Amino acid sequence: MTLNSQLLEQFKDLPDPRMVNKCDHLLLDIVMIAICATIAGADDWGEIATFGQGKERWLKRWLSLPSGIPSADTFQRVFARLDAQAFHERFLAWVRAVFEVTEGQVIAIDGKAGRGTCDRQGQGTLHLVSAWATLNQLTLAQVNVGEKANEITAIPQLLELLMLKGCIVTIDAIGCQTKIVNQIREQGADYVVMVKGNQPKLLAYLEAAFAAADEHGWGQASPQYCATIDEGHGRVEHRECWVLADTQMQTQGWRDSCTLVRIRRQVQRGGKVAETTHYYLSCVPPHASLLLGAVRAHWGIENNCHWVLDVVFGEDASRTRLRNADDNLALLRKIALNLLRQHPANASLKNKRYRAALDEHFLLDIMQSSFNFMP
Repeated sequence: MTLNSQLLEQFKDLPDPRMVNKCDHLLLDIVMIAICATIAGADDWGEIATFGQGKERWLKRWLSLPSGIPSADTFQRVFARLDAQAFHERFLAWVRAVFEVTEGQVIAIDGKAGRGTCDRQGQGTLHLVSAWATLNQLTLAQVNVGEKANEITAIPQLLELLMLKGCIVTIDAIGCQTKIVNQIREQGADYVVMVKGNQPKLLAYLEAAFAAADEHGWGQASPQYCATIDEGHGRVEHRECWVLADTQMQTQGWRDSCTLVRIRRQVQRGGKVAETTHYYLSCVPPHASLLLGAVRAHWGIENNCHWVLDVVFGEDASRTRLRNADDNLALLRKIALNLLRQHPANASLKNKRYRAALDEHFLLDIMQSSFNFMP
């Protein structure tokens, strides 16, 4: 029995940035302690070291630890020097070894900035674009946007890392670019992209098309229209979706586009009502319930990934700013989140982390989590 044979296998050849003859601690030990600690509630280097010191006897059952537990400064120095790309490549290999994309899976692409990583001038903010498998609730990959770049340049890099055949890729308005949707099609996937003011001509076309269709009315039983209502936590959310078959945008470079989508969302809470309307372009055939489902699934990356990283893992409060350390710490959190999501215990992620800190058997069980390929 091991902590996680797949993780150990993928990270065992991670290039060590240190002078080998002057190392008191094995790199693999440092990485595995950091993963266990992050699962068990540690959110910074000091807490990771404290976890290791408190669990040293238990960790010695699985790791070499020739010089005991590294200090907080050692964890910080090592992860600051550790090649972020090499670390991410091992993460990708691990995900591919244990996870198989299911047919029709929605892969949500979205960016997130770490507010605590910027300096007083607001510079140097860690900005990552991530891919999220909505059905299996897993982070598949991440790319650092970089200070002098933006998500438009980062998204193609992220897509290149993914095996997308048979999936539906959803992207916010910043990814509404002909180059990006062409790449998605070349990789064998469908797309649903939001259309907003950054594409004014396209947005005007969609608005005019639906305005014209509204004049003729919509059949409520038609695949061109569907509606859903969700109630809970003192709010009622009513969504309506209309779709139109339209291939005109193919002549403008939007490869295989065949469907225009309009979604109206009305939220009622405490007597107040807020209403928003969004438009989308897609190469998925015009079926309202299918496309509404894909758009709703996209928000999983916000609710089940980004929000969790901020609230449960304290990512927005992180002040890590040392070269690769912020990238690598963000990836540690995603490894931990992937493992926690796969564990079948019926508890919140916060409670799972707390229990893992108290119960070594439970922590080991999480580390050995098997990925569930099926919905």
